[in-house]
Amino acid sequence: MSNTNMQHTKKKIQNYFLPALISAMVLISCGGEKKESLNDLKAKQADLKTQLADVASKISKLEGDSGKKFILVEASGIKPEIFKTYINAQGRVDAEESVSLASEMPGTITKINVKAGDPVTKGQVLAETDARALQQSISDIQTNAELVNQLYEKQKALWDQKIGTEVQFLQAKTQKESLEKKMATLHEQVRMTKIISPIDGTVDAVDIKLGQLTAPGLPAIRVINFNNLKIKADLAESYAAKVHKGDEVLIKFPDSNDTLTSRINYSSRSISNLNRTFGIEILLDNKKEYHPNQITILSINDYRSQKPVVSIPLNYVQKDLKGQTFVLVADNDKAVKKNITLGKEYNGRVEITAGLLPADLLITAGYDGLNEGDAIKIKN
Repeated sequence: MSNTNMQHTKKKIQNYFLPALISAMVLISCGGEKKESLNDLKAKQADLKTQLADVASKISKLEGDSGKKFILVEASGIKPEIFKTYINAQGRVDAEESVSLASEMPGTITKINVKAGDPVTKGQVLAETDARALQQSISDIQTNAELVNQLYEKQKALWDQKIGTEVQFLQAKTQKESLEKKMATLHEQVRMTKIISPIDGTVDAVDIKLGQLTAPGLPAIRVINFNNLKIKADLAESYAAKVHKGDEVLIKFPDSNDTLTSRINYSSRSISNLNRTFGIEILLDNKKEYHPNQITILSINDYRSQKPVVSIPLNYVQKDLKGQTFVLVADNDKAVKKNITLGKEYNGRVEITAGLLPADLLITAGYDGLNEGDAIKIKN
């Protein structure tokens, strides 16, 4: 705005306010009959003076800036922080101890001692199949075993006294041992008619019913130890040199919208020939309820700066014609170009290893088309 226009505007404002001010003063000075009280007129006079002073201040500011040309920008300070990069992968919850049990002998289910959700201990009998035929065979052998044992003891006593032949003694001994082996076999077969838990855990599913025929290999009862869960994931071969045991991992459970921080417990050194991946494992505590085969999103920390460093959004970085990367900072109401060296990048941010200091005021908006040395004004 030119000085002539400014003066014209100022004159118009004064011509608007001065008559009202003069009228108020005249009314105050007159002693005749008034429609408003003296105090009301004095208040109006004070208000008009305030408005006049405010307008005059704005005119003065415009007149002061009228000879300057500047570009409005936004700028912010830089706070150093530890810069981290992550490898993203998908994992799944896996039970360290999860068994699907089946009967070792074909037969009919006669007993089911548990239901889904029951806690069980190692060695506990969960279900049984019909073992009546085996029990009858054991009973028959026990009857014969008593007689055979008596004959053996008598024959042994005679043989110890050198009475009788060695053949008679050996026959009695062989018959006794044969019955003992048959008895042991039958007892083992009876044990095989029982479905026994090999671990401590919780019954997760019961897939059998009373009276149902079952056979080895058919799923019957599933038991899981929920106190010993872990996360497994397969990573691409290219990450083999970046991921190690003990690395920090951010774990997100999309289904429950839950997150936690843990560390890699195991990182395989073997690369699969099928898909060129290697496996990692992360142990889970039992403070929360996790589910086997639950999907997880993993962010594995593969880089961490040794100390707090300057990092900025990548879109603030520009390149000149020579390919040099730079940013613009505000300094004494001017745009100043600063050449920078970039480090690691992650999630739209980049580490600055040289060229930018925490004390610099980085221009974050309005830098498009801005050149070094341009006059700028930072928006409040």
